[in-house]
Amino acid sequence: MILADKSDVDRSRVSKTNIATFDIHDKVNYAVTSSDLKLDTENKIITLKLDIDIKICPVLDYFKIFMDRTIMSKYAAKYLKIWYEIIINNTKLL
Repeated sequence: MILADKSDVDRSRVSKTNIATFDIHDKVNYAVTSSDLKLDTENKIITLKLDIDIKICPVLDYFKIFMDRTIMSKYAAKYLKIWYEIIINNTKLL
């Protein structure tokens, strides 16, 4: 449950329409054009794959607000004896 909940980042979460009024959470969610959470049961790996439009916000902003959630997800995966990884814009970061 933690892994799915803490990985929920996507443009559809933003209800505002004026980018000028976005806070950092809105910018990050709006910048995520693709979000996919996959479980590889054979290799015991769960992968969060994101595409972030860096014209809207830098990848660093994602980690500014999601670092605690990322760490929590790592611990949840470890408890389940699986590996947790993040791939952003086709670059493996974790």
